[in-house]
Amino acid sequence: MELNAEKLQALLGVMVNELGAAQNAALVIVGEELGLYRNMAGRGPISAAQLADATNTGERYIQEWLSAQAASGFVEYDQATGLFELSCEQAAVFAIDDSPVNMVGGFLALEAVYADRAKLTNAFRHGGGVSWRERCNCMFCGTDRFFRPGYKANLVPNWLPSLEGVIEMLERGASVADVGCGFGSSTLLMATAFPNSEFIGIDFHAPSIEHASEHARGLANVQFMTARAQDFVGAGFDLVTIFDALHDMGDPVGAVRHIANAIKPDGILMLVEPMAGDNLEDNLNPVGRVFYAASTNTCVPASLGQEVGAALGAQAGQAKLTKVLNAGGFSKVRKSAQTPFNMVLEARL
Repeated sequence: MELNAEKLQALLGVMVNELGAAQNAALVIVGEELGLYRNMAGRGPISAAQLADATNTGERYIQEWLSAQAASGFVEYDQATGLFELSCEQAAVFAIDDSPVNMVGGFLALEAVYADRAKLTNAFRHGGGVSWRERCNCMFCGTDRFFRPGYKANLVPNWLPSLEGVIEMLERGASVADVGCGFGSSTLLMATAFPNSEFIGIDFHAPSIEHASEHARGLANVQFMTARAQDFVGAGFDLVTIFDALHDMGDPVGAVRHIANAIKPDGILMLVEPMAGDNLEDNLNPVGRVFYAASTNTCVPASLGQEVGAALGAQAGQAKLTKVLNAGGFSKVRKSAQTPFNMVLEARL
């Protein structure tokens, strides 16, 4: 086998970048936990000594951390002054929790990916899956933190209005089930925006439901239930929502079929899934790269750890998702909205 020097150098360049990204992922988590990004936001140029003093941390560690951040392009460095600064754009990504482009949650979930790597390797070798119940706790926190900014930016102002007649229905008062709600961020956003409607968040992971219930205190129009998507109790819903969860389910057709039986004849199922084309070649891009990796590490093992084990994957695409919805009893399906990270499908009986 004869090596192509040009291709080899290009690949080595990619791998150096990958190693740097992997090493710095841990440092992003450190920066989040110690409040380093938040302390830099809006302060202008700052020295390592000043940041260490403000965060009660060791200056030598901070100097090295800042250097790594500057080499990654995560903070700015001024050679003339030797000072570091978090730009407005960098603050939006790392420091501002309510920012629609905050990406810290994706890094937090990586702790679980590496902590559970041996379980994944075992599943590769021997089959089966790695269920949500087996995952490190930081997977749940990280997943919620990753998706929540996008939900906050899009759910009420963009996604719900893309569904015909839904805003008027919610303002009058409707019955809504949020299936696979996790920590309940999507449920709580809707319940806060539409006080005349009643919301129930449903998830089979009891610790997540406990967390969601804690955050729901003070909201009279929302409750949470520990139950599976394919057999939860309840009927007569005007709207059912599933946010980034259907592809993780072992039996997505069974879940959709149960929802079809629980929804009113004129009700709507809103399905939010990771953005993807229908073919592999459509998804060979930076966003697809993130989601294929997350799917391999988390989504496919989660599905294979349940009954049926359909393993749709996080890049299922609209055509495959439509087949699932049709098989579950929804005859009318259309894409109503999309972002770089999500697609929204509206399904009716």
